[in-house]
Amino acid sequence: MNYRHEFHAGNAADVFKHVVLLQLLRRLQLKPVPLCYVDTHAGRGRYALDHGGAVRSREFQRGIARLWPARGAADLPPEVADYLGRVAELNTSGALVTYPGSPRLVRSVLRPDDRMILCELQPAEAAALRDEFSVRTEHGPRRDPQVAVHQRDGYEALAALLPPTPRRGLVLIDPPYERPDEFAAALAGVELARRRWPQACTALWYPIKGPLAATLLHAAVLRSGLRDVLCVELRTRPEDPAVLSGSGLLLAGAPWQTDTVLGALLPRLATLLAEDEFPGDARVDWLVPP
Repeated sequence: MNYRHEFHAGNAADVFKHVVLLQLLRRLQLKPVPLCYVDTHAGRGRYALDHGGAVRSREFQRGIARLWPARGAADLPPEVADYLGRVAELNTSGALVTYPGSPRLVRSVLRPDDRMILCELQPAEAAALRDEFSVRTEHGPRRDPQVAVHQRDGYEALAALLPPTPRRGLVLIDPPYERPDEFAAALAGVELARRRWPQACTALWYPIKGPLAATLLHAAVLRSGLRDVLCVELRTRPEDPAVLSGSGLLLAGAPWQTDTVLGALLPRLATLLAEDEFPGDARVDWLVPP
């Protein structure tokens, strides 16, 4: 795979995904029972925004950089303030130079009895993850006891690692969509996760470049027999097959009232991230009802 997330870290799609991811975890944590988070395509724990691929692409300027000046504003939605607070933990000087990947973002809100399983196939990314969640001591590196890192194919790991302990939790399937069959493989991953771990919420992220691919994905979900699938999408540009106009998440088995929370939040987030004259657009509805 040639995909390198450093070029896209902190863009509007990342912001959307991470705001929703935090809300799913927060809602799961309303119950005191421990949870497990499983990420099939974890990437790194953090990304530099002041050099490397992020500076070359400047995509973060259309995402996190739009929200960063508003942190601490009284009229900011509390869910967005929560997200910005997690980003601020990596930018203590006040300058926006580092962006958290999903693993670091999730780790920042895990409770002492929660745990996290991260799968990453690329050797350099997997090594970076192990470094992220290790502490160097005089006796050598000591790994974070709440985090397990696996250098392996994320789809294969669903069959091998589910269900984990604890038996409540969240699966994030967030592939790079470079394979010609990636949409089909990702949906098969959702189906497998739901069969093996029905107590968990399974979230599938997908890009929106024009209406075709997402429409075909939704049609495949309707044919699959999956139940309880909430569709949430956010667009910051007009639809155009040549560019990323937005992204979506299919949430199978979402926590109670997730639809209500995101239905109130995402239109506001779309407005904050919208570009040029486009007003922004958000969708929150049941693709397949419970």
